[in-house]
Amino acid sequence: MAGSDRADPQIGAVGIATLTSRRSVSATVERLMAILAERGLKTFVVIDHSGAAREAGIAMPDTKVVVFGSPVAGSPLMLAAPSLALDLPLRILVAAGDDGVTRVSYTDGDYLASRHRLDGSLAGPLRALAGVVEALVAD
Repeated sequence: MAGSDRADPQIGAVGIATLTSRRSVSATVERLMAILAERGLKTFVVIDHSGAAREAGIAMPDTKVVVFGSPVAGSPLMLAAPSLALDLPLRILVAAGDDGVTRVSYTDGDYLASRHRLDGSLAGPLRALAGVVEALVAD
């Protein structure tokens, strides 16, 4: 079942939210890219950490990071809080746990706003990330 996964050790990491997906990592990434396109968001890159590890001779569960965003939404945020450029464009981690469960993790929008001292009224685009992930893990 999709939902919070308290067994994941990253759950305790400050500002990180994690949900589970019933799909494989590859299928979850494909679905994420479709959702991003439907919402008019640009996918900049998909980083295949496990593929790079495999090329280096290191075994790693399937792990990918999707980097995406919108210059229309992100640029005004970076103008208001230039340090936010350290966390933009946004990223979603899709990774298989040692137990085979696919986990979807992202940095919470309210945490990002607080971290960069962004006025709360401007944080809407950051908070929208939760909706993307919820749509992603929905059946």
